[in-house]
Amino acid sequence: MSLVVRGGTEEARERALALAVAAGALGAEEREGPPPTLIVYSSAEHGDALEAALRSALGAELEIEAPAPLADIAWSEAWKQGLEPIVVSPRLAVTPSFVAFEPRPGQTALVIDPAQAFGTGGHASTRLALELLDGLPVLALRGRRVLDVGCGTGVLALAALGLGSGQAVALDLDPLATEATQENAARNGLAGGLRVWTGPLESLDEEPFDLVLANMIRAELFPLLEGIRASCREGARVILSGLLEEERGKAEEALARTGLEVVARRSQRDELGDHWLAVSCITISGYSNV
Repeated sequence: MSLVVRGGTEEARERALALAVAAGALGAEEREGPPPTLIVYSSAEHGDALEAALRSALGAELEIEAPAPLADIAWSEAWKQGLEPIVVSPRLAVTPSFVAFEPRPGQTALVIDPAQAFGTGGHASTRLALELLDGLPVLALRGRRVLDVGCGTGVLALAALGLGSGQAVALDLDPLATEATQENAARNGLAGGLRVWTGPLESLDEEPFDLVLANMIRAELFPLLEGIRASCREGARVILSGLLEEERGKAEEALARTGLEVVARRSQRDELGDHWLAVSCITISGYSNV
């Protein structure tokens, strides 16, 4: 059931939320309004006690509606709503398994479902990284060795393999992410070209890579820049996403200090108004962090 609380001050609504939790509420949702609204969710057995507690303490300050039953929702199916194929280009797409999608001739269509680690690749930062990856010259991918740092569900590593890279290593600290990556590699017939590693970047013992991919926010990415650069052979490509456009100046200065020269950029606003930025870099010859 749900109980709706409207109006009042922010302090009154905060008190209402605390009282609701104490009375057995399972959760709550705040909406800005107007008027500002707090929707409290509870089991049917706690509904009357929840309403009584709120009316007794805050009935003079807030408009409190009687509890109402919630419609039954098939949660096993509801999570699929709004998930659609992502068509990056005529040669690359990403689609959930439960959506009918017919790829174009010659188009790689990765099948990736949301996992406990991450989603399908529909976030703006992932889309930007995929676009920059797709835009690389054919020879920058064909037969090349690729590293995906912070792989999530493995969408970037698998896209690189699908576009012609020879081998890929997908790395993440979260075992749920590497497990999802392995499952997605098998589902897409790409497991033979992929090695999955659970652990920090410095624990990876590999020959230098031709292409490194990373999609993570600046606070997570910047401490890894030295390690990312060290994992590259000379002349390697590096695609980084998860930055914000407002961070562009500081980000590019940090990249240059690390021996990475930005050669291409893409940006996109998401539905919340955040302006995401992805950059494609090449390693600067002769760079040393000693």
